[in-house]
Amino acid sequence: MEDQIFQPRTDLTALNDAVMSIRNEIKKIIVGQDEMVKLIIAGLLADGHVLIEGVPGVAKTLTAKLVAKSVNAGFSRIQFTPDLMPSDVLGTPVFNPREASFEFKKGPIFSNIVLVDEINRAPAKTQSALLEIMEERQATVDGKTYVMAAPFMVLATQNPVEQEGTYRLPEAQLDRFLFKIIVPYPSEAEELQMLNQFHNMGNTTATELVKPALMAEQVVSLRQQIKKQIIEEKLLAFIAKLINSTRNHKSIYLGASPRASLAIMNASKAMAAMQGRDFVTPEDILSIVPAVLRHRIILSPDKEMEGITEDEVIKQIIQGMDVPR
Repeated sequence: MEDQIFQPRTDLTALNDAVMSIRNEIKKIIVGQDEMVKLIIAGLLADGHVLIEGVPGVAKTLTAKLVAKSVNAGFSRIQFTPDLMPSDVLGTPVFNPREASFEFKKGPIFSNIVLVDEINRAPAKTQSALLEIMEERQATVDGKTYVMAAPFMVLATQNPVEQEGTYRLPEAQLDRFLFKIIVPYPSEAEELQMLNQFHNMGNTTATELVKPALMAEQVVSLRQQIKKQIIEEKLLAFIAKLINSTRNHKSIYLGASPRASLAIMNASKAMAAMQGRDFVTPEDILSIVPAVLRHRIILSPDKEMEGITEDEVIKQIIQGMDVPR
């Protein structure tokens, strides 16, 4: 019998073409950082928000801007500072003398892809303005509800080193991020390639080189397609067991919430689709578990004192489990 070639039951050609186009556009500027780019695209397709953490200068903000540029949708940027007020994010009622009434002037959060730079610089009052928007895709101002236009995504950056003048993000807000991406330094070879690339660009700016590869309506359509991805019962049981393990682990003070289970399921569906499959495999789940969980668990004080990281504990949990095949 001849070997049968796998044929997906769902046509994922348009999705794969879109993902490849976005990656190619970003690679015109960004050297390396493939994991960050892959997870941001997965977050976009899974209808999730992404938190990007890294030291200054590793292209966190630039990558977020390029992803937004590669999608032909509304884009806005908010620079969070200690004196930023909720009205600076949401908007404010403005008096219209002609109508003798107040009109709501929408703030920069009312867009499709919103880049929140240095999100941990704003105080809790301003952070709270994002809670309803990130979870329910709507904002309530002066008793009126305003629904965000689809697709809607928050890309936030923060610096883990410079802690003076910053505010730790509330757990409730962290839980609303699908992924937390840790951005490392590039390798020496990647840094050399980057220098050559920017040298050859001359007077052309980075964003000028990137062209839209995906329409806003296509993102909405692809998200609906991804929700229909096939995931077996045994994999759902594995996700539930994995999350439950974080709540009973000796190194963890606070385990992951049920929102984490949904995040792993949705993100693994997106990863499977990006691989050209209409079904989820254990590898899809394992590839996104660290990014989904690292910001959702709190280590016990003694483990923090020992310098153990969330990623190390997550790795221990996975190694102690039977992965379904």
